[in-house]
Amino acid sequence: MLEDRTAPSIWPEGYPQGYAVVDVETTGLAKDDRIVSAAVYRLDARGEVEDHWYTLVNPDRAPGPVWIHGLTAEMLAGAPRFPEVSGELTERLRGRVLVAHNAAFDWGMIAREYARAGLEPPVRQRLCTIALAKTLRLELPSLRLQALAAHFGVVQQRAHHALDDARVLTEIFRPSLRRAAASGLPLPLLTCRPLTEWPTGRGAPAAEPPQAGAPDGAAQAGSWRSWRPARRLPPCPYPNPGRFQPGGQLLQGMRVAFSGDTSIDRELLEDRAVTAGLHVAGSVSRLTSLLVTNDPQAATGKAMKARTYGTPVVDETSFVQLLLHVGPAPGV
Repeated sequence: MLEDRTAPSIWPEGYPQGYAVVDVETTGLAKDDRIVSAAVYRLDARGEVEDHWYTLVNPDRAPGPVWIHGLTAEMLAGAPRFPEVSGELTERLRGRVLVAHNAAFDWGMIAREYARAGLEPPVRQRLCTIALAKTLRLELPSLRLQALAAHFGVVQQRAHHALDDARVLTEIFRPSLRRAAASGLPLPLLTCRPLTEWPTGRGAPAAEPPQAGAPDGAAQAGSWRSWRPARRLPPCPYPNPGRFQPGGQLLQGMRVAFSGDTSIDRELLEDRAVTAGLHVAGSVSRLTSLLVTNDPQAATGKAMKARTYGTPVVDETSFVQLLLHVGPAPGV
């Protein structure tokens, strides 16, 4: 579906003055994984492209899923390391809202690279295109990048290539921004969390990580220690009262699992759930009270198990609202 890309004549006050549409490819999805390529499209206040930039990044370890991003150890061996590209990246991000598809992931990867380099990223706000699509109430079966691209008539040329993904996202974001502006909708901007949660200057690996020239797959699990301690949530003090009843209220002790992309940092969602007295589960079982996902039809293990078990499912926005009124555990 091709969108009308004509900018509205009246622009809402308070909208950002510029955007940096970002995509990064990485060695994996964990917090100790590294960036292998990055791309930034700079846009003005109304979404017009100013310029774009792309770089490979030597991750100082095996490149991870080459079959996805296509970047081999040999291709990355001569690439600059993150501290060498951080100046250029900083210049392109400074004073702009970071825009990404599942922005929590891209922001997290970028922020941790800055922290490892002993630097502070210049990003203060981010905007997730998944959250923006929900704000616009786009009636799509999925909010994956491919689905949004098809909706806006954008042709992908090299999926999982950072520069082309950033281009596609830019062409999706521009009409989305204009539709939001024409309707006077507030943008779903989120404040980027302080970097104090990632201890700057600490966390050197226990052993030298494999270099980018090492054979693919050389960095096996346990070959070097994550520079950030594993996250452990406190045990839930309440018994599980059973499944969430659609249209009802969350109760303390309910087992909640999360799956897929979220516009709010996953850890922040988990922390809020724990604070409210819920049990955050890492998997879905017959005992799971609720699955939180923005893409219930995704082919993820949790979503598939939820469909098999008939586990109730809500999206992120609904879950945040439910968190405001969590009831006490039965008998408490």
